[in-house]
Amino acid sequence: MVAVRWEVFLEQVQERGEYPTHAEADRAARTVLALLGAHLVGDVRAELAARLPETFALILLNPLQAAEPLSAERFVRATAAWIEGATEQTAAWDVGAVLSVAADAAGEELTRRVLLQLPPGYDLLFGRPQDTTSHDHSPQNR
Repeated sequence: MVAVRWEVFLEQVQERGEYPTHAEADRAARTVLALLGAHLVGDVRAELAARLPETFALILLNPLQAAEPLSAERFVRATAAWIEGATEQTAAWDVGAVLSVAADAAGEELTRRVLLQLPPGYDLLFGRPQDTTSHDHSPQNR
């Protein structure tokens, strides 16, 4: 599998995040991937990096340090803290746009392995809701 080109990756992030400029999409991608990199280890991080454009691969491999794995909610909050003028709502949007494009680049099998290294709740951030029977939120169970 070959890495996605930088322009293609960024265009997809820009489209999903509905950013007016490439620069805003780039800033979101850099922030989210820098935070994500701190949560991944070993082969999974290396393989994901190999499927990202080089600029973003280097960010993933040289991440912002996280003292502990952040819950999905705190990951969004941390993203908001790093992006000037962001709110938790806009940061959730940023995270979803970047991680769903990263998941597409990674493919299903690698995305599944990435999610295994992350605390619960990240499946939604990646746009890959898991079919978990233990906490099923489907309408018929309400």
